[in-house]
Formats: sequence, structure tokens, C-alpha cells
Amino acid sequence: MTADDLDAPLGQEPKKRRISIPINTSQALGGVLALFLGVFVLWAVLAENPFGGEPIAVAPIKVPPVASNGPPTVIAGNPNRYDGPDPAPQQPSQAAPAATPAAPGSTPQTVTIIDGKTGQRQEIQLAAPASDAPPVVAPGPANQKLAEMTSTGLIPKVAADGMRPADAFAQPARTLPGKPDAPRIALIVTGLGVSDTATSDAITKLPGAVTLSFMPYGTEAAGQVARARSQGHEVLLQVPMEPFDYPDNDPGPQTLLTTLAPQQNMERLYWLLSRFQGYVGIENAMGARFTSSEPSFTPILRETAKRGLIFVDDGSNPRSLAGRIAGANSLPFAKADIVVDSVTTAVEIDRALGRLEAAAREHGAVVGVSSALPVSIDHIAKWAKALESRGIVLVPITAVALKSRQT
Repeated sequence: MTADDLDAPLGQEPKKRRISIPINTSQALGGVLALFLGVFVLWAVLAENPFGGEPIAVAPIKVPPVASNGPPTVIAGNPNRYDGPDPAPQQPSQAAPAATPAAPGSTPQTVTIIDGKTGQRQEIQLAAPASDAPPVVAPGPANQKLAEMTSTGLIPKVAADGMRPADAFAQPARTLPGKPDAPRIALIVTGLGVSDTATSDAITKLPGAVTLSFMPYGTEAAGQVARARSQGHEVLLQVPMEPFDYPDNDPGPQTLLTTLAPQQNMERLYWLLSRFQGYVGIENAMGARFTSSEPSFTPILRETAKRGLIFVDDGSNPRSLAGRIAGANSLPFAKADIVVDSVTTAVEIDRALGRLEAAAREHGAVVGVSSALPVSIDHIAKWAKALESRGIVLVPITAVALKSRQT
């Protein structure tokens, strides 16, 4: 018995002291995480995992049926996967066939297949994907002499007899009875081929003497161009060129750039020229910087002349060198004098068409350009119906560009 026991009141047990260890929440959470990490490491070491923790994605692959002379090839560890037929045994009297060359601009793809149990890897080469370019179609007999086959498709060329595409695809120009020297207006509607509705309206609502300019990106451009020509329209190809604020303002894929070497721009030009056939020439789409750069612009216009086409400057860049370079290369050239719908209201479009008439009377011939907005198409169609009654004739662009070359 201790002294404390003597001093304690009768009937009450002395309280036993408890030993407490202070543990806060963060320490408890850290311990749980450490325990989890330890268990994971132990599992990774002891478990049978040939990938060592490497992420795995499983995707089904649909394999088309292939005729085979032998049993299918099976990769060890997975008897349900079919990776094509085994090559047929070669007959001793037959030589091995030559390998088929890949299509121009296409690259075969190689994928690696990993067996899920053994970790065995096998590389398999897949067929090259189809090119983004439209299928190459041989030209018809009538136009075969005007087309050249390239790696990107058909592009225009001057025929062996000297026939130029600009002459072959030109539409006849009307003249007013008794007024062979009547003022003439060549009007171009641009930006077609992107919107099916706008393109269809321009083809059907506008008179055939209006020239239609197509962007190179429409999926139905070939058929639309054929329709346009069947309705009497001449066709231009719009070539995207670098503006001053590129790439913030980007005309589109395969844009001609001042930062590229001439050969690179030429390859892009060939791609653009091969989008469809039947056009008389090309027109710049944007291009304020490019048309101001003589080293970049000159090879393009020289090639345009070599291909028997015309060039049309949309008039958006007052510093464009198109006229001077075209003259040095005997390239038929025209430049837009007035933009009809720079202000896209009905009143301003009518006023611009009036200025176009006044300029034609003053200079004898004038070129106007317009976008394919519905309001523009409707007002141009209405304006054109009464144009001849005012002593002015609407003509296709070649009637103006070719005369510029002759004079």
C-alpha cells in the first residue's frame, strides 16, 4: 500500500494514467498513402506483367476477307487474331513478281502489334492511305491535247499545234447590232465553289457573259465548272496568295508564300491548277504581299503564260506588279477597275454598277468584280437585263484580256 492509497477517499479507485500519442490528420493520410504505394510497388514486382506498367490500349481491328492459298497467319499467344494470309509457295519455274510501287505522294504505314500475354512485338505494314487529292481522271479526247498529267493531277498546257487553253475554253463575245465598237464590261463573280447554293445561283441567275471564278477547295468543283461552261460562262481559277497579315488572314491550303522557294511555290501552283479543268486563266485570291514581291510573283506569272492561260488581278492591291510582269512575259492580263459590292447594300451595289457603266463609256472597256453574295447576284442579274438597251455590251473576261495583249 502506498501513501497515495492512504490519502484516497474510501470507496473510490485511483485513476490510472493513460499514455497518449498525438497524431494529426495529415500524418494519418500520409501513412495511408505510403501503405498504398508500398502495396502497389510490391504488386508490380511480383505480378506477371510483361509491360512493366506500360499503358495499354486495346482496339478492335476489322480485317476485310482476303483470298488465301494457305492457312491464316496466327501470332503466338493469341490464336483468334488474323493478320492476313501466308504467302503462297512460289513455283520453281516462276519468277517472283516485282513489287508494286507506291502511289505518288503516299507513304505506307507500319503498326506494331503487341501480344497481350507474352509481350511479343510484331511490325505489320499497312497499305498506304488514299491521297487527299481528287482521283486523277484522264481528259476527254477533245481536251486531251490541252492537259498534262502530273503527280497532283491534270494541269493545263499549250497543245502541240499551238492551241492555248485560254482560247479553247473561251466563250464567244457578243456585239451590239450596228455598234461594233460599243462600250464593253467584263464582270467577274468570285468565291464560287465553296457554297453550293451561291454557286448554283450564280450559274443559273446570271447571264452567260458573266465570268465565274472558283476557289480550288470545293468538293463538287469539277461538276459545277462543267455546268457553268454549259450555261455559257467563262471560268477562272482563284489562286490563294499571301496577304500582308498572313497567317492571321489565311486564304487557305497551298497558299503561295513569299517565304517559300520558287520551286515550292511551283509545286503548290501545280496542286491548285489540278483541282479542276476548263478554266481560261487564274485570278489572285488575296495576295497583297505576294503580288508585291517580284522574286516570288514572277515565276508564277511566267508559268501561267507558259501554260496558255490568262491572269486577272482582282484590283485589291494598288502596289501589285501583275501588269508589269505580265507584259514582260507576253501574258494576257486584265485588272479589275471597280469592286461592285465593296459596300454590301442594295443601294451601294446599284451605284457601283452605275460607275461601271460610266467607266466603260469613258474608256471603251472596263472590268468589274463582285463576290457571290445573294444581294450581289440578284442586283447584277437585274442590272444586266437592261444593259444592252443602254448601249453597253457584257463580255467574258477573255474578250478584254486578249485584246490587251494584242494592243
